[in-house]
Amino acid sequence: MRHGVPAALAALALAVTAALTLNPTAQAGPRPAPAPAPAAAAAAPAQFAHPGVLSSRAQLDFVRTKVLAGEEPWKPAFDAMLASPYASRSRAPKPRAVVECGSYSNPDNGCSDEREDAIAAYTDALAWYVTRDAAYAKKSIELMDAWSAKIKDHTNSNAPLQSGWAGSTWPRAAEIIKHTYTGGWPNQGRFATMLRDVYLPEVVNGKPNSNGNWELIMMDAAIGISVHLDDRASYDRAMAIYLGRVPAYFYLASDGAQPAYPPRSTIDTRSELVEYWHGQSTFVDGLAQETCRDFGHTGMAIAATMHVAETSKIQGRDLYPQFKDRFRYALGFHAQYELGAKVPSWLCGGSLTKGIGPSTEVGYNALHARLGVSMENTRKLTEGRRPAGTENHFEAWETLTHAENPN
Repeated sequence: MRHGVPAALAALALAVTAALTLNPTAQAGPRPAPAPAPAAAAAAPAQFAHPGVLSSRAQLDFVRTKVLAGEEPWKPAFDAMLASPYASRSRAPKPRAVVECGSYSNPDNGCSDEREDAIAAYTDALAWYVTRDAAYAKKSIELMDAWSAKIKDHTNSNAPLQSGWAGSTWPRAAEIIKHTYTGGWPNQGRFATMLRDVYLPEVVNGKPNSNGNWELIMMDAAIGISVHLDDRASYDRAMAIYLGRVPAYFYLASDGAQPAYPPRSTIDTRSELVEYWHGQSTFVDGLAQETCRDFGHTGMAIAATMHVAETSKIQGRDLYPQFKDRFRYALGFHAQYELGAKVPSWLCGGSLTKGIGPSTEVGYNALHARLGVSMENTRKLTEGRRPAGTENHFEAWETLTHAENPN
């Protein structure tokens, strides 16, 4: 679950066009055939690009140039990152051998510590890349080494999700340090073993019957870990699950009278599907499986979805053209209500729990800046909340890394 979103939260990434027209008459009808299992076709490149998790070298160079030139929005975003506790050079890592996380991180036995140490390692890696101050690289390594020396397992009901949150962030830090810092990282192999043995088994097979944010976050982690490990087989497995989950999470009218059933799940009747979509039986472009649950979890799903698409693009397969409409409607649909549009009675009983978090920057950049898609609601939301900070789970500093980034 989403806890303590900081003031620097930002959002936006992929939204609908300026005037989003909804059709509440698009009711669910007769049950179509269940969605097929995701194709297992090879998705991994012959050779992985490094650094290649969420941000490429070209993207990082763009950020560095903009920050050093003092340009907006990158310099204020960088300053906000450095002013956060995550960039503190006195931060003491808090590793545990076993991290126990129950539902809603209760109990929280190392859950927050693990997620936040991973974000701190990533923060320091970004700070290193921009400033070339080796102290930041060494701090990132200190945090990664502390955890790789100790952690053995995740337990309790939230173990897969916790592994997804932390497991999506660790590889971002490791990719930058391993492939750009020349000062040495003696325990890099041990860190890679940690990702392979502790995190990857928890996430790579997904969680088909859970709310969809779980599987999308888990695939964010599995894809990032696979890139860092140069593990083509795990990358292919994770990508197949992702490609099946995305159209089962974000609805388009072209899907038919109702959304696709979540692949590999036991949900295969209309009544089960409506219950899975939190009681929503009217389906319109951009609606998400967890819209009627809350925007917090939906925002996490949006962020994870865009993270995977971004990494895939870096690795040579651009998914944005394929999912352009699905992504832009999903972003725009939620952006309009996050901005205060009146909620119609047919949507979630006329009441929404907002708080989408800093989830839209990556998607907005990909669709608007790169592909030229008009996304007025998403633009207002994203630009209005810059600089995007972190929600303390796995979304962090995405105005800095992805605002108007052409690469």
